[in-house]
Amino acid sequence: MPIATTLEERLTELEVRFAFLEDTVAVLNSTLAAHDRLLGDMREEFRRLHAELGVVRSSLSHDSASEPPPPHY
Repeated sequence: MPIATTLEERLTELEVRFAFLEDTVAVLNSTLAAHDRLLGDMREEFRRLHAELGVVRSSLSHDSASEPPPPHY
């Protein structure tokens, strides 16, 4: 087999591999962008829930001494 043919075959093989790698990078980039958006949404939801938990905690931590005793006392 002539050297030129072998080099052509090797070059063709490299071009095919490169095309597949380009596709893989594009898919990974798309997936990463989707995960980044999802992470941002989750952070916002966490902040909202944290604020809501603070409101609930403050409403539950009232002073029981200021309440009248229950009727059975």
